[in-house]
Amino acid sequence: MKVETTRLSNGITVATQRFDHVESVALGVWVRAGSRNELEPEHGIAHLLEHMAFKGTARRNARTIAEEIENVGGDINAATSVETTSYFVRVLKDDVPLALDLLSDILQNSKFDEDELQREKHVILQELGAANDIPDDAVFDRFTEAAFRHQPIGRAILGTRDTIQSFTSDQLRTYIDREYCGERMVIAAAGAIDHDTFVKLVEKDFGSIQAKPKGKAVSLASYVGGDYREHRQLQDTQFLLGFEGRAYHVRDFYASQVLAMLLGGGMSSRLFQEVREKRGICYSIYAFHWGFSDTGIFGVHAATEPGDLDELVHLILAELRRASEDIDQSELERARSQFRASLLMSGESAPSRAGQIARQILLFGRPIPNEELLDRLDKLTVERLRDLAGRLFTESAPTVSAIGPVDQLMDIESIRAGLLSGEPEPRGNVRFAVG
Repeated sequence: MKVETTRLSNGITVATQRFDHVESVALGVWVRAGSRNELEPEHGIAHLLEHMAFKGTARRNARTIAEEIENVGGDINAATSVETTSYFVRVLKDDVPLALDLLSDILQNSKFDEDELQREKHVILQELGAANDIPDDAVFDRFTEAAFRHQPIGRAILGTRDTIQSFTSDQLRTYIDREYCGERMVIAAAGAIDHDTFVKLVEKDFGSIQAKPKGKAVSLASYVGGDYREHRQLQDTQFLLGFEGRAYHVRDFYASQVLAMLLGGGMSSRLFQEVREKRGICYSIYAFHWGFSDTGIFGVHAATEPGDLDELVHLILAELRRASEDIDQSELERARSQFRASLLMSGESAPSRAGQIARQILLFGRPIPNEELLDRLDKLTVERLRDLAGRLFTESAPTVSAIGPVDQLMDIESIRAGLLSGEPEPRGNVRFAVG
């Protein structure tokens, strides 16, 4: 199942992968512009734009957009991330022209009607309130804000109440005109698709899109680390500990992904076995590694009763230290198998595959064959993972984010000392930030 690509004259990359024995097509438009592309007064506008794209064009109102795609049994959705925004559809193969026409219409001809804008602002304010009310969501937003303080990459995608209420239709038009362009777009499809036919349809519907962005390139991110603690009367404390990770393009990116899996990627992982299975002091604990175009972040998340918080942190620190000294081949093989299975299984889903192809092209400039990814995976050694762990958890300032009863949480200087020496310093005064 080869990936075919064509670059249009305006810079749009068209990519397809044919799946035999299926009748549907997953397709979409992926744009290399997300919350990170916002100016400070625009905080949250990328997400609002994604919502407003479905609220009416010169040819279709909001109800017509929904009805046209559902009349043929399809579905349509969109998503905003830090560095990309995507609009995607799944339809039967004969309805691909309709799907492309609809996506083209909402991206080029949205009206941003004032009444619709006010209604959607209200919807997003409810979404924002719900996110802030859920501690295990809010703790992640505060985590990235602390790690990348005062930078667009660290800001919560939803925006703030004040910025959301301030947006106008003209600001939406300015953002899309400045950031959406052919050089930043990939239109990808996977399923029962013919590449040449698809390219002609894309050229017809998207050929007039401007080639180059009108805005400046985003500024380079700077991981700084930080400490956020918010006292709430909860039954448990949400806790995140993080470090500077690796960007997509650097040598240690895939090694960081595997290290996260080994430490906290499943029920057999070190953290789950030590903290959940042996000690029973939390329901869930896991490690993760997020890559961006120029930086990354590695983290561990767990929640526990306030009385167990000190023990939880000590156990996490101990496992992070041990990773630089004691990783055996069987652990690497298990993590490698999990990574391999996840990669191959996701490739069996047309929507997952279309998104994977598009993101690879946006990030690396080309689709990356599975064989190449698996080869990188096979070249990892326990020595390399130990070396990475030794650097990852000591070379950058840690980031702490905690919400709940936090008075038993050791201060960040003690956490740093525990990572470096194995002996956390006596707990000093704890800083509180009440949101």
